[in-house]
Amino acid sequence: MKACFFIFLLFVALAARAQTSSLSGKACNGEEPLPYANIALEGTALGTASGEDGAFRLSGIPPGTYQLVISALGFHAQVQKVQVGEGEELALGRVSLEPNILNLQEAVVTGTMKETYLKDSPVKVEVISGRYLQQQFSPTNLMESVALINGAREAVACGVCGTNSISLNGLPGAYTAVLMDGAPIYGSLAAVYGLNGIPRSIIERIEVIRGPSSTLYGSEAVAGVINIITKHPGEQPLLSADVMGTTNGESFGNLAFAPRLGKWRAYAGADYGYANKYSDKNGDGFGDFVNLNRLSFFTKWNLERENGKVFSVFGKYYSESRRNGVEEFMRDGAWRRLRGSDELYGESIYTRRGELFGTYELPLEMPLKLDYSLSCHYQDSYYGADYYEAEQAIAFANLTLPVEIKRHSLLFGLTSRWQAYDDNTVATAHSPSRQFIPGLFAQDEWKLHDKLALLLGARMDHYAAHGLIFAPRLNLKYSASDWTSLRFNGGTGFRVVNLFAEDHAFISGQREVVIEESLRPERSINAAANLHHIYILGKSQGTVDVDFFYTHFRNKIIPDYDTPGQILYSNTEGHARTAGLSASLSHQFAFPLSMQLGFNWQRATQTEPDADGRLHTQPIGFAQKWSGVGAFNYRWKAPGFTFAYTLNATGPMALPEAFDFGPDGQLLSTSRPTESAPFLIHTLQVSKALEAWKLEVYGGVQNLLDYRQPFSPLVGYNDPGARAGFSQSFDTAYAYGPMQGRKFYLGLRWGL
Repeated sequence: MKACFFIFLLFVALAARAQTSSLSGKACNGEEPLPYANIALEGTALGTASGEDGAFRLSGIPPGTYQLVISALGFHAQVQKVQVGEGEELALGRVSLEPNILNLQEAVVTGTMKETYLKDSPVKVEVISGRYLQQQFSPTNLMESVALINGAREAVACGVCGTNSISLNGLPGAYTAVLMDGAPIYGSLAAVYGLNGIPRSIIERIEVIRGPSSTLYGSEAVAGVINIITKHPGEQPLLSADVMGTTNGESFGNLAFAPRLGKWRAYAGADYGYANKYSDKNGDGFGDFVNLNRLSFFTKWNLERENGKVFSVFGKYYSESRRNGVEEFMRDGAWRRLRGSDELYGESIYTRRGELFGTYELPLEMPLKLDYSLSCHYQDSYYGADYYEAEQAIAFANLTLPVEIKRHSLLFGLTSRWQAYDDNTVATAHSPSRQFIPGLFAQDEWKLHDKLALLLGARMDHYAAHGLIFAPRLNLKYSASDWTSLRFNGGTGFRVVNLFAEDHAFISGQREVVIEESLRPERSINAAANLHHIYILGKSQGTVDVDFFYTHFRNKIIPDYDTPGQILYSNTEGHARTAGLSASLSHQFAFPLSMQLGFNWQRATQTEPDADGRLHTQPIGFAQKWSGVGAFNYRWKAPGFTFAYTLNATGPMALPEAFDFGPDGQLLSTSRPTESAPFLIHTLQVSKALEAWKLEVYGGVQNLLDYRQPFSPLVGYNDPGARAGFSQSFDTAYAYGPMQGRKFYLGLRWGL
């Protein structure tokens, strides 16, 4: 009897097993496997996790219809309906998860010059994806993208021509190194107007390091590094287009295609920008914003080599004509014949630029890699009646060798940079400036144990005028848990200055430039600390970052605008410093809402002795005391709408002393404010996906509340004793806030 009972139970068990099913698949992040993803059937206790290769298998599923949920930290959950029959083995194939705003599984290269996951990098790196940029407010170029970087600001140096740069941690834009795929191709001349020529259509992501990084990237990397990673040709649609227009008479667009030609994967296209509308709402007699014709052609080629090594080459040609001035100069294309006029003031700048850069991994057993770049930049410009012509060429090569020895991940590098600069000013009156700068660097990422990593690095460059310059670094990362990590960074920075190329004040306005001494390279020492925490709140997830930074400068070169009619340049005899605290929060809700909040508080000061040797401290001009950024993005899946809101808050900043002319034609005895008032900029965008036509329609409003800086960015424009723009008191350097008010935009994207 017992034997019959056991046979019956065995039969029931086998029958039940025969009625259950299974499903399998592979979780992926793009082309890469996604390990340790959670696999679950909603409403049941059934679940598993993907292996290191991303593969998963879930067995023992009763027949029926289920909601399969695949989730991983740092990714949007993938939910799909599955139906399994009796005894069926359902194969799902590849299931790709889309990264969310946390970017925890993003691979970055800027911090260590080696690819590593963002969460594992010993150097704090902030990442903004190109996809997120277009979802949030559709910037047309790199400069407009700065609005999403906490602690960064677009610094406008001229209220007429709109030359701009990227300020990090309160320092002027010349202290920020801008790289393309790790190559420093933007020299001092190109940084004045060339950054507007980096179209969003080529940006895969932007990697940001705040704080000196001269050990890996040399001069200019004092305030930090912004590295633009370009799109991979193999991951782009065959054909794509994007066009946009604004109520300010601007239009922008790009067209790109990505064919496969044998073993080559290519990405090529064109990008344009156009603005031709005169507006003077602040009543100073000059246009509120520049007019321009901008065109660039770009192409990137990747070779799929049999040995799996990388060979890529990127080329870009950029041409721009920008202008602004009094109405008579701008109307009906009069600027073309009035360039250089001493009767009607206008500024007209022609820029031509070519770039070539890429990576080649040598076909050797040892993993030698060569990063290379070549750029040529030409500027033909008039600032009123003053003609400025300049050209700069830069060639760069960086040969690196990684070596793995037990717990040590070593990197050795040889670097060389050749640059030539020539202009029509006294800077190169006798001969063009040519420099060859060889260097070498080494770093050791030492895994002391599973929770502690130490990164040591050093760089040595040789300058003909200054000799050897040494720049060390130290980075420490402690992983308290899988969710919390601490980073400490220390190091030095250096910067060799080319004032004539970098400072627009040399050629715009009527101030006399006085260089009081032979300028020495600026040196800095810095320390920074970061706390990074990942949290899970119910079904939502997020990250919190808190950063402290401090930089101390010597030989700092700071322009002195306080002497009427002059700008004085000299190395500070005292010192300058920047210090601050920033915090950011990124949160991905369980429903399709993401949020990013950031706040940055800083103090940037300079301290110098007076004639009696007493020290006086004052703020560095145009360095905001605090700033904030907020970005919210909601996806309404059913109808395919995405709603985005961006807030930028700018705190007070020190301004130069400036005096306007009164009704009697005399200079007022009271200056304009020497500190700006805080202001907010709001941006809204709505986009609608039309999947059947592979279209996306988007539109929005920038500067929703129509804020403009209350004072003209120009000083001396109303001097009754001189033609507009030609007064000895004329100055274009009082720009600190928006000069364009509210504007609406509408665009269309298409991808095949």
